[in-house]
Amino acid sequence: MRHGKKFNHLGRKKGHRTATLKNMSNALITHKRINTTVAKAKALRTHLEPIITKCKTNTTHSRRIVFGYLQNKEAVKELFDNVSVKIADRPGGYLRVIKTGFRKGDGAEMAMIEFVDYNDVYTAGSVGGAKKKTRRRGKKGGAKAAAATATAAVAAASSEEE
Repeated sequence: MRHGKKFNHLGRKKGHRTATLKNMSNALITHKRINTTVAKAKALRTHLEPIITKCKTNTTHSRRIVFGYLQNKEAVKELFDNVSVKIADRPGGYLRVIKTGFRKGDGAEMAMIEFVDYNDVYTAGSVGGAKKKTRRRGKKGGAKAAAATATAAVAAASSEEE
């Protein structure tokens, strides 16, 4: 029965589940992007986003709280020095889960989880991205410009004949 089930237990006991989420959190902070199953990615997102929010305030207390969750000095240093600078003005939603298909061996649905601010493909397109393509004529004048160029062509042809 699922009475009172508030989160995905991932088919593990509590100790194994916390160890899995801690190791995945450290890998994600280190590499900025990891591939895993959709269920683990969603569980990791709910586990890690409050920790990332805690790293916005760079105090000794918040560093100790975050270290209590991650148990990795290098990951805590990376989180407070590099990641917190990029997410300082963001009010939440630091991680993105992108579904990538199904695993060949067992058919599990796979996903890529990444930091939103570290994907250069998305951020480069939104900052100074290319002009939106439309099928309209644009600012060149449309029918009036076409008529003017046609009359200019007729005038040029008649002047060449003379």
